[in-house]
Amino acid sequence: MKKLIVFMALVAVSVTNSNAQSTTDNREELFFGLKVGTNYSNVYDSNNQDFVADSKFGFAAGTFVVIPFSKFIGIQPEIMFSQKGYKSSGTYLGSTYMMTRTTDFIDIPLLFAVKPVEQVTLLFGPQFSYLMKQKDDFTGGTISSTQQQDFNNNNIRKNIMGLTGGADLNFGNIVVGLRAAWDVKDNEGNGNSTTPRYKNMLYQATLGFKF
Repeated sequence: MKKLIVFMALVAVSVTNSNAQSTTDNREELFFGLKVGTNYSNVYDSNNQDFVADSKFGFAAGTFVVIPFSKFIGIQPEIMFSQKGYKSSGTYLGSTYMMTRTTDFIDIPLLFAVKPVEQVTLLFGPQFSYLMKQKDDFTGGTISSTQQQDFNNNNIRKNIMGLTGGADLNFGNIVVGLRAAWDVKDNEGNGNSTTPRYKNMLYQATLGFKF
């Protein structure tokens, strides 16, 4: 993950230098942007400290809008396709097994932005996640199987509410985004909420472009 972040930062610097971006401070300008990158995700059991799973990589892509209130503060709503999940392995009846769960989410972060300098934007806020698909790949001994389930959620109040935070590194119109996110509550869509036992957590790195 660290190597990926360093690589993306180097790409951004290289592209910025090659295009000779203007040094004009644009923190008070409205921008629309697109970005693509990767998640490094896992889950944890809020009721069992002995639960252990392995992290996995997933795809992330989406769009964002930079809305300034002033030179130093603003908001940044985003809409992201975000793959999460985890890996687990072990032994059962003398045979080893491996299970990989991949979950496809639509994430909607609503981020408060602090811009102390032109090159850095600090971001933090709530994130609302909508589960679209779940895929489980299992291998063990001579058994190999895949199970997939699609979800159709027409109720925007039925979601997973989480928190996300991080920073955007701005190189002209090129943006390197670094995030961490974790689940907090399940909203049932009827005014009730629960604390999920298994919560997603992830680190995300993206490379974006502002228009």
